[in-house]
Amino acid sequence: MAWIVLVLSGLLETAWAIALDRSAGFSRPVPSAVFAVTLVLSMAGLAYALREIPVGTGYAVWVGIGAVGTTLVGMLALGESASLPRILCLLLVVAGVIGLKVFH
Repeated sequence: MAWIVLVLSGLLETAWAIALDRSAGFSRPVPSAVFAVTLVLSMAGLAYALREIPVGTGYAVWVGIGAVGTTLVGMLALGESASLPRILCLLLVVAGVIGLKVFH
């Protein structure tokens, strides 16, 4: 169960990062509220998962999921560069996250 919560928390990290960008420095209320709610839920999920998963592994997986998810949203929906080197770097992050899970 801790791993499922950790993955969901990583996805929520993507949501709060995108909402933070869209909040325009907290000047837009809806994205600012989405940021606050998803941030709290993401942190709560991480805290829950860390009761069973070592902090180094849990934090690295959480950040990895959030970083890859945020970058993919940027590439697919926000017009950021989707160059081959960037995609290869994302695959390395994914491989690292998988490795941390496998060797947990």
